[in-house]
Amino acid sequence: MADMTSPDDTPRLIDGFGRAVTYLRVSVTDRCDLRCVYCMAEHMTFLPKAEVLTLEELDRLASTFVGLGVRKLRLTGGEPLVRKGIMGLVESLSRHLKTGALDELTLTTNGTQLAQHAEHLAALGVERINVSLDTLKPDLFRRLTRGGDVAKVIGGIDAALAAGIQVKINAVALKRDNAGELPALIQWAHDRGCDMTLIETMPLGEIDEDRTDQFLSLREVRRELASYWTLTDLAYATGGPARYAKVEETGGRLGFITPLSHNFCEACNRVRLTCTGTLHTCLGRDDASDLRAVLRGGATDGELVAAIHAAIGSKPKGHDFQVDAPRPAVARHMSTTGG
Repeated sequence: MADMTSPDDTPRLIDGFGRAVTYLRVSVTDRCDLRCVYCMAEHMTFLPKAEVLTLEELDRLASTFVGLGVRKLRLTGGEPLVRKGIMGLVESLSRHLKTGALDELTLTTNGTQLAQHAEHLAALGVERINVSLDTLKPDLFRRLTRGGDVAKVIGGIDAALAAGIQVKINAVALKRDNAGELPALIQWAHDRGCDMTLIETMPLGEIDEDRTDQFLSLREVRRELASYWTLTDLAYATGGPARYAKVEETGGRLGFITPLSHNFCEACNRVRLTCTGTLHTCLGRDDASDLRAVLRGGATDGELVAAIHAAIGSKPKGHDFQVDAPRPAVARHMSTTGG
């Protein structure tokens, strides 16, 4: 396949509202070795192998986006590190770091498989990763993940740090479960030299719980934290939707992702490619462009580029998240979309 990348960093994917798309999130699998209660139903039906893009197809699509000005690639899942051959894909995509066509190759993981892959990821140029961790309490972690072992995740985080990878901890704020633990979790992350980001629960996919019971406004969380910590707003940005503050007492950064209480659509620079080749230009809409059909229909590079441009042109201005809506904003699960 022809390598379509170049070091020219001029954005070439501009949506109808003048926003440049420079960040692609790629779900490499819908499968996961955990079953987090806010992400999946307990008994998930996973995709047949034939529907999932091959590693070569994922590479071709991601590389085409890089050639169109995407500067940041994030591999997600499900859990990306359970995908067979995933390190081969990371190695192949890392060529774009070497040419300067890509600024960052990163991933979001639950951390369970991280200990065995951390050194290899670092060697391939992965400098930062996000690890999802909602609690340090073994019993609560086991319940929230339906059987997970928090010690494995902490071991993975420590292995990544030892390999020289910066780690950001992502925690979903859950009113009934971890609300009271959030300050201790932030302190724990900052003590390890990790940034921390809090995320409001999002209405994606039918799950076995009532999300309205779990919704916790991060405005309220920030107000409470500010009653005993000094939070100084930062201009710092990682290309994602988080707004950051420095916790003066810990010296660490704390991010807030607030799709419900304060959306971030006006500066959205990212799109999401699912493991089946569906391109979603908005996390909170059921928009979809089938790039797998284009690929498997024998498209030339030019035809693939045209299909991507057509999809980006229809990117909506914003999402439709409402925590008290009778049904989720979109039917697909977060594990399918890749976050």
